[in-house]
Amino acid sequence: MESPSPPRPTARLVVAALLRRCHAHGTPAFQVVRGDPDAGTVFIKLNGLARGCVVLAPVRDGQGQAAWLRATGPEPVDETVADAYLDRQRRTDPDLWVVEVEDPALTPPVDAPVL
Repeated sequence: MESPSPPRPTARLVVAALLRRCHAHGTPAFQVVRGDPDAGTVFIKLNGLARGCVVLAPVRDGQGQAAWLRATGPEPVDETVADAYLDRQRRTDPDLWVVEVEDPALTPPVDAPVL
């Protein structure tokens, strides 16, 4: 019998932790879309201001471990491209959340690997 997977934190808790982590480091971060407080998926929009944007989407790696995917590609994109991606995702999943992080270095505020 397989062991049960560990409980997954609620979306509300993930968003609160992301915002707290960013603010503790002096990085501006904002919840820009509020989804389902318990089951919503959390996306991160890294806004590098003049450098462009990167959208991070939660995924599982090949071993089933939590990771983040550069959903808009390996290079930063224009903010309109990032917003269009998030709008498309929201049309298919109205429960999703979006946290925008303003960081010219485009440093992800997460511990899990970024793919």
